[in-house]
Amino acid sequence: MIRLSNVDMSYPLEQSRVSVLKDVSLTINEGESVAVIGPSGSGKTTLLLLLAGLDHPDSGKIEILDTALDQLSVDELADLRRDRMGIVFQSFHLIPSLTALGNVSLTLEIAGDSNAEERAREVLKRVGLDHREMHYPMQLSGGEQQRVAIGRALVHSPPLILADEPTGNLDKSTGKAISDLLFEMHDNLGSTLIMVTHDETLAARCDRQLRLDGGALIEGRVDAFST
Repeated sequence: MIRLSNVDMSYPLEQSRVSVLKDVSLTINEGESVAVIGPSGSGKTTLLLLLAGLDHPDSGKIEILDTALDQLSVDELADLRRDRMGIVFQSFHLIPSLTALGNVSLTLEIAGDSNAEERAREVLKRVGLDHREMHYPMQLSGGEQQRVAIGRALVHSPPLILADEPTGNLDKSTGKAISDLLFEMHDNLGSTLIMVTHDETLAARCDRQLRLDGGALIEGRVDAFST
């Protein structure tokens, strides 16, 4: 379970601070898929960073997989991300000097998994890139790079998937294929999926839709937000 309780978050701007989250409370149950939508600059990515323990709120409490993040050290937070989260970024963040296989297997190798390469190969096959495993990122298309990024995020079967605009840099056709893949793997793993997106069609595929605007988080159907 994921729980936010009375979370406030702001950033400094010149001589003042800009509030992006105001007294936000939220509970997400295991296995749910949740879309977070809202205008640019509304704090959607900030929310994901907080959930990943990559940023810290001004006040309030965040519990991820029944663990209070404010009770963890920097090293413990890193272990939590490595072992129990899969994070998919909009900008891929692949390591240029590593092949597709190397990028996917790296997390497992760092964790000391003796079967890292074998597991990475299995995941690349699941994302349809087993024939490209020895190619470097610069040799792959945008859609292929995002498939590698999804494989890297999910190779260790994490119970929580955080995705920040996973189709934002892709054309419509490739974006549809990537979203299909992400939901397929979410279903297969039984993981909780929290996705930031501008795509209302993609958001509508999730179990729940949340709109972040003016620091408030509002739940409702996508079509209701549009009216």
